[in-house]
Amino acid sequence: MNRPVRRALRRDPRLLVRLAAWSVAETAPALVVGLAVARAIDDGFAAGRPGTGFAWLAVLAAAWLVGAAGARQVVLAVAAIVEPFREDLLGHVVESALDRASAAGHGPGSAAVARSNLQVELARDAFASVITVVRSFAFTVVSVVLGLGALVPEVLVLVLPPFAAGVGLFLLSLPAMARRQREFLLADERTAGSLAAAVGALRDVTACAAEDRGAASVGARVAEQAAAGRSLARVTALRTLSLAVGGRLPVLLILAGTPWLLSRGAGAGVVLGALAYVTQSLAPALGNLVQGLGISGVRLRVSLDRILRPDVPPGPASPALPTAAAERPTLSPSPCPLTSASGSPAPSPGPAAPPYGPAAGRVTARDVRAELRGVAFAYGPHAEPVISGLDLSIPEGDHLAVVGPSGIGKSTLGALLAGVLRPGAGRVEVGGVPADRLDPACRVLIPQEAYVFRGTLWDNLTYLAPASREEVDAAAREVGLTALAERLGGYGAEVSSGALSPAERQLVALTRAHLSPARLVILDEATCHLDPAAEARAEEAFARRGGTLVVIAHRLTSATRARRILVMDGTSVRIGGHSELLAASSLYADLVGHWNPATPQEPVL
Repeated sequence: MNRPVRRALRRDPRLLVRLAAWSVAETAPALVVGLAVARAIDDGFAAGRPGTGFAWLAVLAAAWLVGAAGARQVVLAVAAIVEPFREDLLGHVVESALDRASAAGHGPGSAAVARSNLQVELARDAFASVITVVRSFAFTVVSVVLGLGALVPEVLVLVLPPFAAGVGLFLLSLPAMARRQREFLLADERTAGSLAAAVGALRDVTACAAEDRGAASVGARVAEQAAAGRSLARVTALRTLSLAVGGRLPVLLILAGTPWLLSRGAGAGVVLGALAYVTQSLAPALGNLVQGLGISGVRLRVSLDRILRPDVPPGPASPALPTAAAERPTLSPSPCPLTSASGSPAPSPGPAAPPYGPAAGRVTARDVRAELRGVAFAYGPHAEPVISGLDLSIPEGDHLAVVGPSGIGKSTLGALLAGVLRPGAGRVEVGGVPADRLDPACRVLIPQEAYVFRGTLWDNLTYLAPASREEVDAAAREVGLTALAERLGGYGAEVSSGALSPAERQLVALTRAHLSPARLVILDEATCHLDPAAEARAEEAFARRGGTLVVIAHRLTSATRARRILVMDGTSVRIGGHSELLAASSLYADLVGHWNPATPQEPVL
């Protein structure tokens, strides 16, 4: 890691000579300040010779002008050293990214771009800061020692021992400080990464009812960063102590030793000059060194480590979120086995899964009988309720279609059954468990906009439960995905939301749900982009699968396939079979009256 730094410093020795020469000019005020103050007082104003006093102050002013000119040239000299250093790092990043891309057979990822734009700039800025503070400290200390020696050598006994002790204390604490600072920086990066992953996975988190899990994941990173911050603060206290010993204690010793200095022939001006050396030059130089090495030095080390070893992870992986790249949600297939409509065990949609157990804070239901009693829901405290006073029983094994005008609350009902929404009044229970506390393994909700994450088709299909090739093939045949899978090139094909049509995304989501262990399936217009034949095939596949099926109908044919139909009209609900509702519900009769089964076009609900 130190090799790029050494190479940058050794590239052109003339640059170092130039930097040293201008550093001498920059630190001219540090050499002159105490001597000019002492002579202006003792030989000038205190002796009744104001001209001499002003002359020494003019010398100090000239030194400041020289220092200003030197500071400008120092910046240019540091830039001449740092910019080639930056170019070397950038070349290394580009070369490494291209080598890895050639070996992997695909273009460099965003990490390479981030390193070239962020890490290289951080390293360049940190390197410039380290050069500046170390150089300034060294030349300032030499200038102050020479100035004090010329002013009154005895004062060095009062200044140098505590100053050396302060520097030594800082150097001893530097390794621990560097580790703590590095841990804090990496914890900050992990927190940002975890938060970005959580924000990007909000749809997955909501679909998996994993809000608590997501909050715990991000919260763990926040707590880790807070702990790293407290640890860094404790070590930083040593930095404060080193500044007190090296920069403040010499002032106290000079003041306490003033009678001794006066007895050695020093005047009041000499004492003030010695104080000026310490307070105006020595203490600020020590503070800049502590600040520069304690922060910029660590940033340089971390940045170089990331650039030269890009494949080394920044730290422990973040706890998995239910995202595309994360581990599958903690499902529990065994407590909710599928049953056929007759109640006998049906073939499992996947092989026996590991005994994950219910998700944290969730309860496994003994069955998936749904009960809604006095349910009301509104999207806001002052909004009109979408659902009011709803009583509904959905026995296990039922096939229920929900119909009604658009915006009447059909999707809200589906979200309440899935536990995604909580009722404002009343209760929604599945198997005697409040729906919002139900283990996600027992239910699955597919919304109208089906979600497909970037990955292989196999990963998308087996996201909710592991499955064998035979079981995936069987589910694909049942739902109607086989032709799409073949067209894509098999289950190993890479897919993404943008690469598939809305209908294709719905087929993927439907097959994924078919493979899940859930006994309660809610299709919220989940087939709206399919043609009527494909929709019928998918719904019939779920009906044969067993368990309870609730279909928020997009077409009236979905209602005719269901065992029971729930009609929502905003003021009341009716439930029954197709023939029964034709006679009992004017809304349903009106919807059916506008439907001609002989035409492919159907009224959209």
